[in-house]
Amino acid sequence: MKFNQVVSLGITSVVLFGSLGVSAIAPSPLQAKPLTSSVQLKNQTTLAAGAFVTVEPGHPTSGAATIIEKDGKRYLELSQGFDTGSGPDVQVILYRDGVVPLNVSEQDYVTLAPLESFNGGQRYEIPANIDLEDFDAVAIWCRQFNVTFGYAAFR
Repeated sequence: MKFNQVVSLGITSVVLFGSLGVSAIAPSPLQAKPLTSSVQLKNQTTLAAGAFVTVEPGHPTSGAATIIEKDGKRYLELSQGFDTGSGPDVQVILYRDGVVPLNVSEQDYVTLAPLESFNGGQRYEIPANIDLEDFDAVAIWCRQFNVTFGYAAFR
């Protein structure tokens, strides 16, 4: 009988002191400080976005395009997943319609810049004199052969 009392006392002690130990080492509710980059995102606004579709099968194009406004300037950003076929004299253009044909007419687009890279994230500043209300898509276009590789219609 004495053995059972000792065992019961031991178990009770373990449970009692064990639960006290848990509360003694419980984490305190600390607030994490926000990262600097999240503060920078507060002054960035997404104006439009779209996913690329291929127009010319020999130059498959994929990824996403986003127009943002940050610190009073507008930018076209191509996603890290952006990828297109290579070619000569490839340009980034804003197009007036939501569907960009294989061959474009000069009055239907404005050139932003030569394409920096055939893949990966990129950013192009949009000049202040361009009215974005006049354009419904961005396209990757070969000026030399007047061939649209792909485009992203803005939502």
